[in-house]
Amino acid sequence: MTAKITFKKIEMENTFLDPRRGFQPNVVNSQVRFDPLTGRTGHFSHFGAIKPQQLNLEKYSDPQVTGFCPFCGARREAQTPKFPGEIIPEGRLARGEALLVPNLNPYDIYSSVCIMSWEHVVSLDRWNYEKLSDAFTIGLDFLKRIKAISPSLPYHLMGWNYMPPSGGGLVHPHQQYFATEHPGNRFTDEIRASELFYRNYQTDYWQELVYREQKNGERYIGKLGNSHWLTSYVSFGVLGEIICVFHRVYCLNDFTGENLNELVAGLQKIFSYFSHKGIPSFNASLFFCSEGQRFFPVLFRIVPRTFLNTRDNASDLSFFQALLQEPVSVVLPEDLCREVKSFF
Repeated sequence: MTAKITFKKIEMENTFLDPRRGFQPNVVNSQVRFDPLTGRTGHFSHFGAIKPQQLNLEKYSDPQVTGFCPFCGARREAQTPKFPGEIIPEGRLARGEALLVPNLNPYDIYSSVCIMSWEHVVSLDRWNYEKLSDAFTIGLDFLKRIKAISPSLPYHLMGWNYMPPSGGGLVHPHQQYFATEHPGNRFTDEIRASELFYRNYQTDYWQELVYREQKNGERYIGKLGNSHWLTSYVSFGVLGEIICVFHRVYCLNDFTGENLNELVAGLQKIFSYFSHKGIPSFNASLFFCSEGQRFFPVLFRIVPRTFLNTRDNASDLSFFQALLQEPVSVVLPEDLCREVKSFF
């Protein structure tokens, strides 16, 4: 049986009498797209209406604005917790500038925070290979140690909120790493749908998706080693979404040093694009599914974030996302792909 992926969308027109045109009729287009895996919908509208808002990063270096930051200077040694000896015998994990400590507000049984740099503010153009690699390395080390301690926890996750528009509570760069039985509704839905697809078609949905996207070229950004970078058909971010699929890498133990190099190299290219576009902020995740399955590979996702304006610091999330659980994007994935591709 040939695996079938359908890219379904509904085009809509809205007509109104536009005061900007002397109340002449104006037709505005929008779309609803259906995720080809889960069938969940996403809206595309307001095309070009939301622009990335520049952040004054110098402001966040002002001590009066910074306030108390437990990740700065000597405070990160004195003010951050330590793991019990049976989890991390050395109390914390350190590599280069990165330091991994327990999360004071844990998300799950084993929950950590990776402080990524000595500096309180690191702009996107200053994330070199060493800084990124060191942070991911100790984060993955933590997850592997937890897997050895509690192999019954099937899922392993990195989450990253960068700068205030992302919902990050601290400007100081940090990532969250945790192991869980409950990876969130999106991943739960995708895991179930991926397993069903595998049963029906005897192939990995994500492998088939990469093949289809490479073939049509509209949303396929590029390939770095074993990683495939593309824009999502249904975008979870107002300014789009970029996803990386690690081909035939299915769990934490499959993820090699080469995969890490590919992730960091791709992320640096994405950061170059963000800097070029003036995108100041993002949410990102790195997800490892359970061991033994062959239908859900390791996925990295990154979603640009911004304020609607810096006067009111208005959020780019609305009732659509908060209450309807419906993604809304003002950028078509095909347009985003064309722009990002030049950076690969």
